[in-house]
Amino acid sequence: MLVFTEQELQKFVKLNGDSVAVIEEAFTVLASGNAIMPPIMRVDIDDHNGEVDIKSAYVKGKDMFAIKVSSGFFDNYKLGLPSGSGLMMLISTQTGIPQALLLDNGYLTEVRTAAAGAVVAKHLARDKVETVGVIGAGSQARLQIKAVALVRNFSKLLVYARSAERARNYAEEMAAQLNIEVQVMESAEQVVRNSDLVVTTTPAKEPLVKAEWLHPGLHITAMGSDAESKQELEAEVLVIADKVVCDTKAQCARLGELHHALESGLLKDDTAVIELGDITSGRARGRDDDRQITICDLTGTGVQDTAIALFAHKEMTERNIGMEIGNNQAFSKN
Repeated sequence: MLVFTEQELQKFVKLNGDSVAVIEEAFTVLASGNAIMPPIMRVDIDDHNGEVDIKSAYVKGKDMFAIKVSSGFFDNYKLGLPSGSGLMMLISTQTGIPQALLLDNGYLTEVRTAAAGAVVAKHLARDKVETVGVIGAGSQARLQIKAVALVRNFSKLLVYARSAERARNYAEEMAAQLNIEVQVMESAEQVVRNSDLVVTTTPAKEPLVKAEWLHPGLHITAMGSDAESKQELEAEVLVIADKVVCDTKAQCARLGELHHALESGLLKDDTAVIELGDITSGRARGRDDDRQITICDLTGTGVQDTAIALFAHKEMTERNIGMEIGNNQAFSKN
């Protein structure tokens, strides 16, 4: 079995056009029925504001599939630690024997989640985007905006976060990295009303975005709600939107923003909701015109994890990177 470390993976697996293409294809595969993806298993650890998710998917025809353990402990910033961690295992689809252990500490999850944001922006944001907004100032707030920059050119970024200090630090960092103007806003409302594209990246349990703030041409990617108790958008947002897209309807109806819209009764059913893979495969249209209000509800899928794990394995083994464990011995391949 091969073992890859976070440092090795970060060196050779990047958020770039290649990883975005891999995740886009994963959504197409899922929509085509060529992936078997069980429901998420989650362990809530409320005493420490944490959760651990187990996700997986088998893509037909592949020689390995991934099982991922991913944690989110949202008070970790108080300890100077990232909120997300975890690891992935690749298992042979012929024998069931583990083939590789990816000790990524959540890095691959961060990459594949941000890559999904790029796929969404590519298909649902207006072609001409001048101002992007982000709610939150954590790692996904950084990566999601870098992902958007891969598919859209924009000149201004607005950020709002509960911690003004974290928002200021975020603004300084992103301005330097993207070479654009970044402004700290005093409210989520200011971000939404003044942006062409907004990404929400928080573990909020009360809605941060109100329907009355929406405006023609706006696109929102909501990626923070991945548990029944989480909610970033008012349910009315999904009702008012011209087009609502989900990574998977079944999962979002259980865990995402769609869940709250259906549970409230404001959205009667999910008939009009489109799965992202139907758009990436060409079976459904993305944005139809510049005045549409579009929403995408991302909860994170096991097929993304298998896709990014297989991509990482390919990138590493082609470079002869990793530690091989077998016959009670371990040795580096470097």
